[in-house]
Amino acid sequence: MARTASVSRTTNETDIAVSVEIDGKGNFEIVTGVGFFDHMLEQLSRHSLIDMTIRAKGDLHIDDHHTVEDCGLALGQAINEALGDRRGIRRYASFDLPMDEAMTSAAIDVSGRPFLIWDVEFPREKIGTFDTELVREFFNALAQAARITLHVKTHYGVNTHHIAETCFKAVARALRLATEMDPRMTDAIPSTKGTLSK
Repeated sequence: MARTASVSRTTNETDIAVSVEIDGKGNFEIVTGVGFFDHMLEQLSRHSLIDMTIRAKGDLHIDDHHTVEDCGLALGQAINEALGDRRGIRRYASFDLPMDEAMTSAAIDVSGRPFLIWDVEFPREKIGTFDTELVREFFNALAQAARITLHVKTHYGVNTHHIAETCFKAVARALRLATEMDPRMTDAIPSTKGTLSK
């Protein structure tokens, strides 16, 4: 059965449409109006191999916050719906991602219990016009809506762009591994309690 989902989210602050295919090839069509964020979402798609279409219109005349956070919520909801009861997935994964002088680790439990541990420091507050604090806001929203436990830790780095990019790529690679089907448990839910949805 295809693991796909489409989600629309409309508020007074944003209007967002997201489609995902978990078993994709990392193809993407992403337009949020926030250039650096688009670049990071493209990395998330390409390295997770989750096909993503994300179209967002937000109140960018105020700032990028609502658009970034609400994209995280909509994308997380789509991933959660596409995974269904999580039957047959590997569930746990971690990945160490180096990029030049920076390295970040991401660990994921597709648990049904949303939680974020964030241990990342940015040398600068902005990448161009993008507020680096929004990287955490995005991943917190993603973890909550996708109902995953997510730990992200940057071990070292100097370049702020590199640090942010290692976060997105590390999470992408861990998400890819955790959501892949386990050929030894194709019809089993990977939990002794028999559910990952409650």
